[in-house]
Amino acid sequence: MTTGNSAPAGRTVKCPGCGGPSLFSPENRWRPFCSERCRTADLGAWAEDRYRVAAASQDTESPPPDPQRLGPDGH
Repeated sequence: MTTGNSAPAGRTVKCPGCGGPSLFSPENRWRPFCSERCRTADLGAWAEDRYRVAAASQDTESPPPDPQRLGPDGH
């Protein structure tokens, strides 16, 4: 039995590219983006290193130990 509802299955989410509505469904070939343009722009941003993953800050006050000065047990 069908309900006659022809709306595509899925839900509407915010497009990560433009912020507009995007259908998150297998029927949207660009998901989670709303269009090929937004998907391509995001790919270009990755290629140009505009996205970065934060790294833990490193202590720069003391240099790492000199391996030649360590004993056989590593201390």
